[in-house]
Amino acid sequence: MAVRFIADFPALFITDKKILVISDLHVGLEHELFRVGVVIPPQAEKFQKDIDHLARITKAKNLVILGDIKHKVPGISYREEKEIPKLFSNLIEKFQVICVRGNHDDNISTLLPKEVKIYPSRGFRIGKYGFFHGHTWPSKKLMQCDHLFMGHTHSMIQFKDKFGYRIIEPVWMRSRIYRDKIKEKYKVKRTGELEVIIVPAFNRLLGGTSINVKTASDELLGPLLKNNFIDIDNAELYLLDGAYLGKVSALKLFLD
Repeated sequence: MAVRFIADFPALFITDKKILVISDLHVGLEHELFRVGVVIPPQAEKFQKDIDHLARITKAKNLVILGDIKHKVPGISYREEKEIPKLFSNLIEKFQVICVRGNHDDNISTLLPKEVKIYPSRGFRIGKYGFFHGHTWPSKKLMQCDHLFMGHTHSMIQFKDKFGYRIIEPVWMRSRIYRDKIKEKYKVKRTGELEVIIVPAFNRLLGGTSINVKTASDELLGPLLKNNFIDIDNAELYLLDGAYLGKVSALKLFLD
């Protein structure tokens, strides 16, 4: 398989293209938490160490970030202004860095080195692989891809025991986009295979969407999910350590 999840990290590697893929850094989240009294060390240094490790074990030549590089919206916080240029100056020494704009990435180009390629949120493709953030409809040209990668959702799963104790863990979600719906929406006669992988957030301080729980405040994010373009029930879920959990339909045991 040309696409593999990297054990214990919210990152995947596309072996034939030497592409490392991550999503949702939300640099500056700790600044927002500090404003409400929660003190968290700056996360950019941890991101740098983790990505350096991933570069060593994969030998990746390219790094794709699926959006939400920064956290504050609208505007730019002091922490983002300080940390993002430093982080990306180090990244471009190791990779060709390609980013998709997320819904938190207003004015992100002012913080990034000129060597970083930035694409609109609707995404871009490299051969049979398509990359987009997820808060908008992906570009029509991505519908010819066999494999699509999106972030934005911060996909998680919730476990609950008989005493009501809950554990929430990030998960990989692997499924298919309904090709008949795509043909109708985009007015195309043919599509690629349209496998979709939802990439969990690289920033582990973030909350997320519990795939197996539906409440008024915990809805699936993005038009593909909200409009039922993705086969959720048959989506396969994996923990970050590689454990296969099965399909969503078999895990809807904890619905509120």
